[in-house]
Amino acid sequence: RLIIRNGNNVEAPPVYDSYEVEYLPIEGLLSTGRHFFVELTTDSSGAAAGMALRYEAFEQGHCYEPYVKYGNFTASDPRYPVGTTVEFSCDPGYTLEQGSTIIECVDPSDPQWNETEPACRAVCSGELTDTAGVVLSPNWPEAYGKGQDCIWGLHVEEDKRVMLDVRVLRLGTGDMLTFYDGDDLTARILGQYTGARGRFKLYASTADVTVQFQSDPGAGAFAYRQGFVIHFSEVPRNDTCPELPDIANGWKTSSQPELLHGTVVTYHCYPGFQLTGTDLLMCHWDLTWSGDLPSCERVTSCRDPGDAEHSRRVVSSPKFPVGATVQYICDKGYILAGAGTLTCHDRVAGGPKWSDRLPKCIPETYEPCHNPGVPAGGRQSPEQRLYPAGTTLRFSCTAGRVLLGEGSLRCLPGHPSRWSGSPPICKAASYDEFYSNRNLDAVAKAVPSGTALEGTNVAIAVFLPVLVVALLIGGIYLYFSKFQGKPALQLPLTGSHPYDHITVESAFDNPTYETG
Repeated sequence: RLIIRNGNNVEAPPVYDSYEVEYLPIEGLLSTGRHFFVELTTDSSGAAAGMALRYEAFEQGHCYEPYVKYGNFTASDPRYPVGTTVEFSCDPGYTLEQGSTIIECVDPSDPQWNETEPACRAVCSGELTDTAGVVLSPNWPEAYGKGQDCIWGLHVEEDKRVMLDVRVLRLGTGDMLTFYDGDDLTARILGQYTGARGRFKLYASTADVTVQFQSDPGAGAFAYRQGFVIHFSEVPRNDTCPELPDIANGWKTSSQPELLHGTVVTYHCYPGFQLTGTDLLMCHWDLTWSGDLPSCERVTSCRDPGDAEHSRRVVSSPKFPVGATVQYICDKGYILAGAGTLTCHDRVAGGPKWSDRLPKCIPETYEPCHNPGVPAGGRQSPEQRLYPAGTTLRFSCTAGRVLLGEGSLRCLPGHPSRWSGSPPICKAASYDEFYSNRNLDAVAKAVPSGTALEGTNVAIAVFLPVLVVALLIGGIYLYFSKFQGKPALQLPLTGSHPYDHITVESAFDNPTYETG
């Protein structure tokens, strides 16, 4: 409950009681003396919007100083005696309502204004024909109402076009703000927006723009300063984007002399400076540039020098300021080619630079092993003059020889590289050594267990002599059986002959064979 009393205590008579009258009178309240007593009582039933009162002291015989929210006024006499006239005006985007534009201080016996002060409000819809102006959401900066459908027409000189600078845009999810490139709702849509968005600009192609705002009729109450603020002005109608300025510590280049639609302007920085922002700006179809102007800032650190393959690096500072170092350490098996440590130096003319180029880690190289020589009666595989580090060289002997020593050698990497052992020898084996079991065993013992004859050499060494002996025995047999007339072999018969019981006389006692 709000009570305003005409005095300086709670016993003074009231001139306003919110229980009796909901709103304060538009013309305000005047005290008869030097005091007003304001009494505000609240309960615990809930929260309310609150109140705001403006008071003013003025001389007797004069009118009080007028006031208009979201507007201004001019007075013929700043002391406001009887006869003073005051003319009101509203801030851009607001319209005068509920009063007269001009009021006068009258009645010398009881000075007062002949009309109440007007009010300035942001209204829904309107036709604006100024060269520049403002469009506000209804009731700005207070909340706009539900179910609004507002249309504003913006008109400038025929040889101009309209530029829209949307400075505030905070709408509900069900609300819509639409810009049309023409004087009605059938024109091409310049843009359609909902929700919240930062400041941006739009350019019309004609001298007329239609703005439509629609709020959701089913939405709840909106917060203070939720709405939109649009500044508009007329700009020259041409086919080129506005000229872009130069930037400090840099220069610009253009893809073509005229800044027509599609033209690209590229910004560059002098040595020692780096570009902040986008370096490319394009002239859009609505004759606006694609972004904001960049700037050139002094470089205070070196760029990341990068990683060297097959290495790791130790960095003194991750942002590489002047004085920072980067040390490169190669992996095992690789050696460094170039400077192992890079230092960021400050060079006034060209900005900070590294002390050297990025090094490389290359495979470590070793001297080759020379051919150790072929043993007498032996062979090498492979046979060449030099053997790279890590190569394995194998040895073998010709027929009739036995390998004594290591059958293979490896070229061990080093500075210099060397063979893993001494080369073997091939020893000639005698006939008796090959065909005497005793001597064969001796030969087997003489050869180290790690050395083996190749399969082909063993076959030739054993079976070829056997074949020669067999042919020799066969020749002796033929000699005795054919040329000497004797059987080569006579085998004794121990059993009796089957005709031993026949006598000499009866042997031919057969009439068939009688001769007479």
